Amino acid sequence: MRRLLVHPWKLAGLAVLTLAAAVLLYQIALFVMVLWYSVVPPRMTSFMAAEQGQLRSSDADAKLRYQWVPYDKISANLKRAVIASEDSNFLNHSGVEWDAIRKAWEYNRRQSEKGSTRRRGGSTISQQLAKNLFLSESRSYLRKGQELILTYMIETVMSKERILELYLNVAQWGEGVFGAQAAARHYFKTDAATLSAMQAARLAGMLPNPAYYDKNRNSAYLQSRTRTISQRMRQVAIP
Repeated sequence: MRRLLVHPWKLAGLAVLTLAAAVLLYQIALFVMVLWYSVVPPRMTSFMAAEQGQLRSSDADAKLRYQWVPYDKISANLKRAVIASEDSNFLNHSGVEWDAIRKAWEYNRRQSEKGSTRRRGGSTISQQLAKNLFLSESRSYLRKGQELILTYMIETVMSKERILELYLNVAQWGEGVFGAQAAARHYFKTDAATLSAMQAARLAGMLPNPAYYDKNRNSAYLQSRTRTISQRMRQVAIP
């Protein structure tokens, strides 16, 4: 009986095609999830799952604080504050601001050279939402590439209002604290709908490092950042 021989190049080509098909199917699955979240509130995000796992490693009964509230039940003050703090061009860009990414990279490099731990993010609200919903906090190029793909999916499918509604509901605001309603209750014993301008500015100022500011609420930098955001809020338009 003659043995059938397969050329190594054919095996390599088959492997590449199989991998490409798997990647395509994965992207299609993610797109379906983006479509789902465009109309249905998420019960658990990737970041929430990671946080819950970390908390339960030391307390098996640990629970997240998270309560979905619709867009019209979130204070306009918080909407303005978050846009002023995180993404001033939110209403105008298509998901990614390459110039902001470049400036953030240059700023972080200078801070690193000076031995400073301060960092600046160049991600838009849409990018942060993509990461919070589906990805991890890892900083690999592969994860960043997937974040960009998801961002364009989100911007294609969702309105700016829906993107902001989702972001304000799933953003982390402290240890085990997710979303505007849980944050308002945790820090100010009030509801997301009734947050004052200064309270909203303070919450927005915490976003780059919520777990740290949850434990260091009197940080001089946070106080300064809060004042800056409160001044910028007056020029911000919201969807």
